[in-house]
Amino acid sequence: MTALSADPSVENDGRGYMTSERRMIQQVAREFTRNEVLPVANRLDPEKGEIPMDLRRKMAEMGYFGILVPEQYGGLGLGYFEYCLIAEELARGWMSVASIIARGQGSFLPKKGNLTDAQADRLRRAAQGDYLAAAALSEPGTGSDLASISCRAVKDGDEWVITGSKYWCTFADGADFLVVFARTSPPPSAAKRHLGISAFVIDKERGTLPTNCAGSPIPKIGYFGWNTFELSFQGTRVPGSALLGEEGKAFYLMTSGLEGARAHTAARSIGLAQAALDDAIAYAGERRQFGMPITEFQSLRFRIAEMATRIEACRQLMYFVCNEIDQGRRCDRESSMVKYLSAEMAERVTSDALQILGGAGYTKLHAVERHWRDARLTKIFEGTSEIQLRIISDSILGRSETDRRMVDMAFGEA
Repeated sequence: MTALSADPSVENDGRGYMTSERRMIQQVAREFTRNEVLPVANRLDPEKGEIPMDLRRKMAEMGYFGILVPEQYGGLGLGYFEYCLIAEELARGWMSVASIIARGQGSFLPKKGNLTDAQADRLRRAAQGDYLAAAALSEPGTGSDLASISCRAVKDGDEWVITGSKYWCTFADGADFLVVFARTSPPPSAAKRHLGISAFVIDKERGTLPTNCAGSPIPKIGYFGWNTFELSFQGTRVPGSALLGEEGKAFYLMTSGLEGARAHTAARSIGLAQAALDDAIAYAGERRQFGMPITEFQSLRFRIAEMATRIEACRQLMYFVCNEIDQGRRCDRESSMVKYLSAEMAERVTSDALQILGGAGYTKLHAVERHWRDARLTKIFEGTSEIQLRIISDSILGRSETDRRMVDMAFGEA
């Protein structure tokens, strides 16, 4: 079980980020996680069960699928700071629950400007958790270099016909619609491989895949709570109205919002690490060896101090990045930094926590092994750690010729 203790550092935050309203939002999310998420995770993760609809309904009632949606469309009208505060707390219970909120928020729908009646209705449904997305971007042979996708969409009268394979499509079965990226025209040149890719919104019934689309779950070592699919589109037909944005320009849709997505991954990483630290502290306070509590051993005390310091350093950087996003200031380098640093930190801290529990940590009787497994994934999705280092180094040193061809192609399945 995870302790979900209060964090003294939050109460003593000196940067001015944590207003009384934000502390309340954080505390409510923490209590929701303790009371609603954690019991479900402890029961279902060991058996690879799915996030129950009952829990999703409770999350919708809390407004967690519409944190970023304007109030006039039924959302909370909050910013990325609040979004990541909530995500961090949810991840302390189950990372998959902290992830599924990203499938609301009006994913791939405009949140401002002049919306059509249909768009406005979809946005309201998204905020209520009734219109959740799954993204089909990666392919069996295409990871970070999404400009190389080979899935095709061909115009046939007023329809598009989609053919090809997709990989790492999490929530493909449970979502209300898929956003499928496919090539609709050849790239104009090798230097412009990112052009000619279009995106399509494919509405479908929950629990099913689109017509003429076959799929099977990928056997994962973690990130349970929902399924991740390999998909095969075998002539799936969609109306012309399914085209999302401008034809051939969907690569820019892929890369838009990366700063927020990376902050969200940092929040999930921090939540996993904090949960593991809480468990380690609770266990160490009860465990006795050589006639004394193991908290008396200096090596363990120093390890916990290091773990707490690494978590807090990442948390404060995340606060800064979220504040920059909400203020409309560009922070692509800093968002890559916080994603990289937090993911690397989470893997280390969860591993340290497992070590503190010893043999008990290597069992499913404690949640630490879940946090450890899930933390490992944060170094891969939303752009691998190596991709983040490319972005950071390029921003400092300028792009190498190799990086010039590669960095803008960096995006991962969330």
